Amino acid sequence: MDAAEIADVLTEGTILEGPHWTEPVRVLTAKSRGRRVEVQAVGTLTKKLWTKLLNPEEFGGTVKVTGAGKLAALDGNPTHFRLAAEAHRIRLAFQYDPHFAVSVSQVDPLPHQMDAVYTHLLTQPRIRFLIADDPGAGKTIMAGVTIKELKFRGLAMRILIITPANLTDQWRRELHEKFGETFTVINRGTVSASYGRNVWENTPQCIGKPD
Repeated sequence: MDAAEIADVLTEGTILEGPHWTEPVRVLTAKSRGRRVEVQAVGTLTKKLWTKLLNPEEFGGTVKVTGAGKLAALDGNPTHFRLAAEAHRIRLAFQYDPHFAVSVSQVDPLPHQMDAVYTHLLTQPRIRFLIADDPGAGKTIMAGVTIKELKFRGLAMRILIITPANLTDQWRRELHEKFGETFTVINRGTVSASYGRNVWENTPQCIGKPD
């Protein structure tokens, strides 16, 4: 690039480093002066004002240019920024909301269900539990809350639920309605229709029944 092109690239706020300065400097102005570029910059540490005439060739070698000026313009997509911030908040939410999965689900757990999940299950370094309550005690709710918490914490990427054949649709429906989790029912028909493909590998959340 020639001097004029480099002057256009060096927008206000761009950070430069090189042997011409004793510290990284932030560009204030950059103008082409014949075959060279006049750069006025301020030190990022001492706030000292620097004025230098630089050759274009130096920007491909000794002078290092960062995109700080462009990043500091705050001209990014606000929707994308909000989505990224919300994703980061959700990823860390369990650290300040101990019952985050309950807060974002359509359930009102009973005390014994909360105690089982948050006092006994999630506090273990390795989660290997058998939930064996009486019918109607809310095993689906306990399993759903556990799944949500593990996913929010980045500890569960693939989930397989095995149920009796007459309960597969009930589990799929309750997990979707109460927890917003979408599961695919896998049976012989599904496997046969997916000939040549590994249906288990292509489906991260499955519900099946033992044969």
